[in-house]
Amino acid sequence: MAIARMAKVLIITHRTQASELLETLQREGICQILNAKDAAVTRDWPEFAVTIQQPKDIEALLHRLEKSIAFLGSYSKAARGLAAVLSPRAVIDEQSYGKVVSDPQFLNIITQCELLEAAIEKTKGQIESLHITLETLYPWQSLETPVEEISGLQQAACLPGLLPVRQFEQLEKKLAELGAAVEKKGTTAGKVACLVVCLKDQIDQVQKLLRSADFEPVTFETMTGTVTELMERYSEQLNNAESHLQELYDKAALLAEKLLDIKILHDHYENLLNREQTKNTAPATVHTVVLEGWVKKKDYGRLEKIVAGFEASSLTRIEPAEGEEIPVEIENKSVIKPFEVITRLYGMPMHFNVDPTVFLAPFFALFFGICIGDAGYGLTMIILSALLIRKMQGDKKLVWMLVICSVFAILVGILTGSWFGNLTEIFIPGIDGLRKKIMWFDPMENPMPLFAISMILGYIHIMTGLLIAFVHNLKQKDYIAALCDQLTWLIMLNSVVVLGLSKAGPVPSQIGRFFAFVAIVPAITIVLFSTRQGSWGARIGMGVYNLFSSIFYLGDVLSYLRLMGLCMVGAGMAMAMNILAETVSKTPVVGIIMAIIILIIGHGFNLFLSILGAFVHTMRLQFVEFFPKFLVGGGRVFEPLSKKYEHIKITEPVQINVQDDK
Repeated sequence: MAIARMAKVLIITHRTQASELLETLQREGICQILNAKDAAVTRDWPEFAVTIQQPKDIEALLHRLEKSIAFLGSYSKAARGLAAVLSPRAVIDEQSYGKVVSDPQFLNIITQCELLEAAIEKTKGQIESLHITLETLYPWQSLETPVEEISGLQQAACLPGLLPVRQFEQLEKKLAELGAAVEKKGTTAGKVACLVVCLKDQIDQVQKLLRSADFEPVTFETMTGTVTELMERYSEQLNNAESHLQELYDKAALLAEKLLDIKILHDHYENLLNREQTKNTAPATVHTVVLEGWVKKKDYGRLEKIVAGFEASSLTRIEPAEGEEIPVEIENKSVIKPFEVITRLYGMPMHFNVDPTVFLAPFFALFFGICIGDAGYGLTMIILSALLIRKMQGDKKLVWMLVICSVFAILVGILTGSWFGNLTEIFIPGIDGLRKKIMWFDPMENPMPLFAISMILGYIHIMTGLLIAFVHNLKQKDYIAALCDQLTWLIMLNSVVVLGLSKAGPVPSQIGRFFAFVAIVPAITIVLFSTRQGSWGARIGMGVYNLFSSIFYLGDVLSYLRLMGLCMVGAGMAMAMNILAETVSKTPVVGIIMAIIILIIGHGFNLFLSILGAFVHTMRLQFVEFFPKFLVGGGRVFEPLSKKYEHIKITEPVQINVQDDK
């Protein structure tokens, strides 16, 4: 329920044990290792600086594995669609994992993939070339002369080619004037396949005329026989190539059964690459490797036991350098943990700041519930979320957060009488009386209670942010900031609110006048001490501006009216769908079916828009109105060296040693 306390550590290990130690640290996933650039030991002892060496052999192997996965993926019969999206990683046991990564024979699959892919691409190229050749020969089928004899005339020249249809008659006349002849053999795609024959001493004039008519020469070089014979020959070659391609496809589909093995190897070598890069970028000498990093204080004992298991390694706890940025990890209880999604979207707090998750969680859930504002939609979200939790892999915090928010949506819907809008009133009047008994108010008929609730919640939200900052500064013993930056505003703003209520009537005027005098003291403090740097003239000037900026708090509170707006828009859309369905249901025969379709599609679309709007606007209220009151962002995330799996999920922790791992 706070920011985890970190300890800085220094591990010195002999080069012969560095890889094995890093493998153990990676498996445990508790220690972040700094590279030579960030490590303080490099700055203090320049002799530890290293020249970074990339493990190119592993990188090359990973590149080949990635290409093999992409190749086999198109032939695999594995689950696709929504199932693949929710569960993208194959679940395997530790024994299967160890068998694959320990047996070098599995690497032969990569070579098979590469050879097969090359053969498929080559065959595709041949098929494409044969198609082009057959398309070229098609308009010449009426040519009975063997093509190799066309260019064998002694006194004359024969020019085969394609001519636009619109140019043919005109060109035929012009060629006749030159003493040349043109013979039409066929047509294709708006062009005429023709033979132009002329004496060789006229060839230059004829070619000039042909160029002006967009004549496209056709060559039959390397071909022998008539066009009909050629087409039969090439068609046979095409059939053979297509049959061969299908055989290659069948081999690829068979080899795709080994896709899981390739994915296992990819994830294994990805983790190996991560370890090797960590080792190669760490400060080192000829015989030792220095691993400087961070560990959570609660995990320091585990780290001691790990390092103690290596005779040529030692662990020392060191103090962070002055001004050094400490990595940040937030830890919360199970019911609050799902809301870490929102905190991480904003960015980690600084290590000296406060984890906002526990404070934002109730507000986010409540605000989200108000924006949805429908018990039927809340129940639907819970059902859908339960299905997702059962089916999906990986981090489920977002889905669990939606479950919690859905509970608040149900509560708000019950209190405002919204069950898929006014569905019960139109289609189930028998139980509509119960709905009306338990509801507090209908915001569509009487929106003012929802207006007031939104304003009050907004004010409480903002005051909570200031109070968090006040308490945090007290704990940090920054009493001046607590007094001048938070307490003054807390007193003054609340005094102004009481004064306003006294003018409106709910609060006696005597109390209002008292708090009017109370507000003077924090106002003066804000003018004099809200800015504590620079000359007194500049400080007072900024103080006056800061005091004037108190009017912006009114704008901040009004911003929370979006809760009312989204709630009423969603309810209005739901009512419109119900009325439309009711109208359609009166149609004979198909009316009921059409009404059900409208209800499912309409409410489904409205629910999607409501969830999207609720998430975006509720998150905005946290980021813009709440967090700036107390949170200092920009913290560096704690990223321990750990094993990560993109394609597989192992049921038990992997504890194997692969010789050399390369």
